[in-house]
Amino acid sequence: MEASWGSVNAERGWYVSAQQPEEGEAEELSPLLSNELHRQRSPGVSFGLSVFNLMNAIMGSGILGLAFIMANTGILGFSFLLLTVALLASYSVHLLLSMCIQTAVTSYEDLGLFAFGLPGKVVVAGTIIIQNIGAMSSYLLIIKTEFPAAIAEFLTGDYNRYWYLDGQTLLIIICVGIVFPLALLPKIGFLGYTSSLSFFFMMFFALVVIIKKWSIPCPLTLNYVEKCFQISNATDDCKPKLFHFSKESAYALPTMAFSFLCHTSILPIYCELQSPSKKRMQNVTNTAIALSFLVYFISALFGYLTFYDKVESELLKGYSKYLPHDVVVMTVKLCILFAVLLTVPLIHFPARKAVMMMFFSNFPFSWIRHFLITLALNIIIVLLAMYVPDIRNVFGVVGASTSTCLIFIFPGLFYLKLSREDFLSWKKFGAFVLLIFGILVGNFSLALIIFDWINK
Repeated sequence: MEASWGSVNAERGWYVSAQQPEEGEAEELSPLLSNELHRQRSPGVSFGLSVFNLMNAIMGSGILGLAFIMANTGILGFSFLLLTVALLASYSVHLLLSMCIQTAVTSYEDLGLFAFGLPGKVVVAGTIIIQNIGAMSSYLLIIKTEFPAAIAEFLTGDYNRYWYLDGQTLLIIICVGIVFPLALLPKIGFLGYTSSLSFFFMMFFALVVIIKKWSIPCPLTLNYVEKCFQISNATDDCKPKLFHFSKESAYALPTMAFSFLCHTSILPIYCELQSPSKKRMQNVTNTAIALSFLVYFISALFGYLTFYDKVESELLKGYSKYLPHDVVVMTVKLCILFAVLLTVPLIHFPARKAVMMMFFSNFPFSWIRHFLITLALNIIIVLLAMYVPDIRNVFGVVGASTSTCLIFIFPGLFYLKLSREDFLSWKKFGAFVLLIFGILVGNFSLALIIFDWINK
């Protein structure tokens, strides 16, 4: 079977597929890939912890922006778009794993190298670095904005002058004390337990969003100094819209793409999975994406049904405005902030790996280099989090550019280039659709976002 499958390029260490494996062979690993996976995983991460790690890579600040997207697309429009993005994300992972099996490549960057040589590797690595830096900075932006407010709600009196209510000070302390040490861990599997904690925080958040839907009246009111000011008298504002389109709808697909992007973590998690196989890793992916879809949809739906057209671009701000000093809301704020915080170290891994592969791929592992690159990434994301004014800008630009490349464009393009199947085969046709969809969505969304900025 080894002879019929392909041959090894000894100079580069690549396993070149001479033909597509038959249906029954699809789950078997090529010898080089099997050795690589066994070398990297010791003793291996369980199925459950791998699901938690992947869900933690998927779910983060995106959960806070989807209610705003539902308000600008309508319930049915949002449902269709979210389901489409989730299915395409799962299918693109399927293509990545298929290429991984065929080529014995264990990183996204090497797939780019295998398909288009050094320029392909540089483009993929650069895209991963930009995307992950954008994602991490968006998470830290939420920490900077919401963490001081969450602490202040537990206090009474005027504490504005205290250091622990300054967002930038708290951000630096958290990054130095929590994010940086966790990001320094040598393997992504070590974060499985923090990822499971993050998942339960997200579930608690979704539950509270459901419960608090009946605690905020519609039309919305604000309470200041025991006086009630009504925001809107229109009862139509309290009717959910099934379909709705506005200039803000341009942020829909980019934000969803951003919210389901886990592709940079797929292969590192695959390499550390117990009993790794394509089928087992695909099951991990499908489980993680399905659970993430469920939590996303529930949070977005009940968040929208709470605030309707007045929903904030970052959902927590609405609860701070209309339910100040609510104990449950204050508690869930801290939980979701910790969940978002615990996602940042996980995303450090593919970002650091991309930097390593772009500049130091021929060098042996060095703890000094590992430390310095992690430190540099930490400094960059902290600076971005300090000076980016609106999380929607991060979602829109990063989602429309790098996220669409990593979810749709690159998997489709690489599969068309590397696969030896007939072009009319279903897989190649699916890869072509994925590629075209990514190009259209990315360019159209980015153009609308830039146009929106110009008008403002």
